[in-house]
Amino acid sequence: MAFTSSNTKSLHEFKSKTLEGKEFNFADLKGKKVLIVNTASECGYTPQYKDLQALYEKYNSKNFVIIGFPCNDFGGQEPGTETEIKSFCTKNYGVTFQMMEKVSIATSPIYQWLTHKTENGVLDATVKWNFNKFLIDEKGHLVKYLPSSVKPMDTEITNWIEGK
Repeated sequence: MAFTSSNTKSLHEFKSKTLEGKEFNFADLKGKKVLIVNTASECGYTPQYKDLQALYEKYNSKNFVIIGFPCNDFGGQEPGTETEIKSFCTKNYGVTFQMMEKVSIATSPIYQWLTHKTENGVLDATVKWNFNKFLIDEKGHLVKYLPSSVKPMDTEITNWIEGK
């Protein structure tokens, strides 16, 4: 179980924009487990989109969601516009989980929260590449950080979703 002190935020305090430019309120995710992932369309890890979609399809009826944040910070591997990213994800991987507007890890308020213990009350994390994963509990508290090499269907993720 994640620990947060009274002066730290929860994910539910944030808002962001979707790929379509609409405001998304993370408070709408109260009661759901959330996997946040920084994505890229031209990365060696890009095929993880397929497994992320499979994970979403398997567990979305069990109060689980995935939020993807396209990011061009690592190797310039997400050069597209929001429209191009949406088209790529839909056409190549059938992505139906929530994709947000493209962000920079260094300036995104959500990623500042995810990566700084002073903000999240749990851990400091360094996003080193595309497809890093953050697990957030139903109360909006950070639970765990996982590097790119941990695949979406890994038992570490599925056991957490299932409460094992």
